[in-house]
Amino acid sequence: MWRGILIGVAIMNLGLAGYLWFAPHAWYEGTPGVAMMGPFNLHFIRDVALAYLASAGALGWGAWKRNVTAAVFGAAWPCFHALFHIWIWLGRGVPFDEIALVNLVGIQLPAWLALMAALQFRQGRAAR
Repeated sequence: MWRGILIGVAIMNLGLAGYLWFAPHAWYEGTPGVAMMGPFNLHFIRDVALAYLASAGALGWGAWKRNVTAAVFGAAWPCFHALFHIWIWLGRGVPFDEIALVNLVGIQLPAWLALMAALQFRQGRAAR
Protein backbone atom coordinates (compact mmCIF):
# COMPACT_ATOMS: atom_id res chain seq x y z
CA MET A 1 0.00 0.00 0.00
CA TRP A 2 2.69 2.52 1.00
CA ARG A 3 4.71 1.85 -2.11
CA GLY A 4 1.60 2.46 -4.21
CA ILE A 5 1.04 5.79 -2.46
CA LEU A 6 4.59 6.86 -3.29
CA ILE A 7 4.11 5.87 -6.91
CA GLY A 8 0.74 7.66 -7.05
CA VAL A 9 2.13 10.90 -5.59
CA ALA A 10 5.16 10.64 -7.91
CA ILE A 11 2.84 10.36 -10.92
CA MET A 12 0.73 13.26 -9.64
CA ASN A 13 3.84 15.42 -9.14
CA LEU A 14 5.11 14.50 -12.60
CA GLY A 15 1.76 15.49 -14.11
CA LEU A 16 1.74 18.75 -12.19
CA ALA A 17 5.30 19.51 -13.30
CA GLY A 18 4.24 19.01 -16.91
CA TYR A 19 1.14 21.16 -16.47
CA LEU A 20 3.13 23.98 -14.87
CA TRP A 21 5.83 23.79 -17.54
CA PHE A 22 3.67 23.44 -20.65
CA ALA A 23 0.48 25.29 -19.64
CA PRO A 24 1.55 27.89 -17.08
CA HIS A 25 -1.16 30.41 -18.02
CA ALA A 26 -3.90 27.78 -17.68
CA TRP A 27 -2.54 26.77 -14.27
CA TYR A 28 -2.25 30.39 -13.11
CA GLU A 29 -5.75 31.32 -14.23
CA GLY A 30 -7.47 28.05 -13.34
CA THR A 31 -6.12 27.22 -9.90
CA PRO A 32 -8.14 28.87 -7.12
CA GLY A 33 -6.12 31.39 -5.11
CA VAL A 34 -3.04 31.53 -7.33
CA ALA A 35 -3.80 34.85 -9.03
CA MET A 36 -4.43 36.53 -5.68
CA MET A 37 -0.80 35.78 -4.71
CA GLY A 38 0.61 38.14 -7.33
CA PRO A 39 1.08 38.70 -11.04
CA PHE A 40 1.86 35.92 -13.50
CA ASN A 41 5.57 35.04 -13.35
CA LEU A 42 6.69 32.44 -15.89
CA HIS A 43 10.15 32.06 -14.35
CA PHE A 44 8.73 31.34 -10.90
CA ILE A 45 6.12 28.91 -12.24
CA ARG A 46 8.75 26.95 -14.13
CA ASP A 47 10.99 26.89 -11.04
CA VAL A 48 8.10 25.27 -9.18
CA ALA A 49 7.64 22.83 -12.08
CA LEU A 50 11.26 21.75 -11.71
CA ALA A 51 10.83 21.28 -7.95
CA TYR A 52 7.84 19.00 -8.62
CA LEU A 53 9.84 17.14 -11.28
CA ALA A 54 12.67 16.50 -8.80
CA SER A 55 10.14 15.36 -6.20
CA ALA A 56 8.50 12.98 -8.67
CA GLY A 57 11.86 11.48 -9.60
CA ALA A 58 12.96 10.96 -6.01
CA LEU A 59 9.59 9.53 -4.93
CA GLY A 60 9.56 7.18 -7.91
CA TRP A 61 13.14 6.07 -7.33
CA GLY A 62 12.50 5.62 -3.62
CA ALA A 63 9.43 3.49 -4.31
CA TRP A 64 11.18 1.40 -6.97
CA LYS A 65 14.32 0.76 -4.92
CA ARG A 66 12.57 0.84 -1.52
CA ASN A 67 15.05 3.55 -0.56
CA VAL A 68 13.99 5.61 2.45
CA THR A 69 16.49 8.40 1.77
CA ALA A 70 15.26 8.99 -1.78
CA ALA A 71 11.62 8.71 -0.75
CA VAL A 72 11.97 11.20 2.12
CA PHE A 73 13.93 13.55 -0.14
CA GLY A 74 11.11 13.30 -2.68
CA ALA A 75 8.55 14.11 0.01
CA ALA A 76 10.55 17.09 1.33
CA TRP A 77 9.51 19.66 -1.30
CA PRO A 78 5.79 18.82 -1.11
CA CYS A 79 5.89 18.94 2.70
CA PHE A 80 7.71 22.29 2.84
CA HIS A 81 5.27 23.59 0.23
CA ALA A 82 2.36 22.29 2.33
CA LEU A 83 3.70 24.00 5.46
CA PHE A 84 3.98 27.27 3.55
CA HIS A 85 0.36 26.92 2.44
CA ILE A 86 -0.77 26.30 6.02
CA TRP A 87 0.96 29.56 6.96
CA ILE A 88 -0.84 31.34 4.09
CA TRP A 89 -4.17 29.80 5.17
CA LEU A 90 -3.66 30.95 8.75
CA GLY A 91 -2.87 34.44 7.46
CA ARG A 92 -6.14 34.41 5.53
CA GLY A 93 -8.06 33.86 8.77
CA VAL A 94 -8.59 30.07 8.42
CA PRO A 95 -11.44 30.23 5.91
CA PHE A 96 -13.13 27.05 4.71
CA ASP A 97 -13.56 27.98 1.06
CA GLU A 98 -12.72 26.68 -2.41
CA ILE A 99 -9.08 27.73 -2.02
CA ALA A 100 -8.79 25.79 1.25
CA LEU A 101 -10.38 22.70 -0.35
CA VAL A 102 -8.02 22.78 -3.34
CA ASN A 103 -5.12 23.25 -0.91
CA LEU A 104 -6.23 20.26 1.18
CA VAL A 105 -6.78 17.88 -1.73
CA GLY A 106 -4.02 19.07 -4.06
CA ILE A 107 -1.24 20.02 -1.65
CA GLN A 108 -1.74 18.83 1.93
CA LEU A 109 -2.96 15.25 1.45
CA PRO A 110 -0.40 14.21 -1.20
CA ALA A 111 2.49 15.79 0.71
CA TRP A 112 1.79 14.20 4.08
CA LEU A 113 0.79 10.85 2.57
CA ALA A 114 4.09 10.78 0.66
CA LEU A 115 6.05 11.48 3.83
CA MET A 116 4.14 8.82 5.79
CA ALA A 117 4.69 6.32 2.99
CA ALA A 118 8.40 7.18 2.74
CA LEU A 119 8.88 6.66 6.46
CA GLN A 120 7.34 3.18 6.22
CA PHE A 121 10.48 1.99 4.40
CA ARG A 122 12.51 2.87 7.47
CA GLN A 123 10.19 0.83 9.66
CA GLY A 124 10.13 -2.08 7.23
CA ARG A 125 6.38 -1.83 6.66
CA ALA A 126 6.36 -1.07 2.94
CA ALA A 127 4.73 -3.76 0.83
CA ARG A 128 7.16 -5.74 -1.26
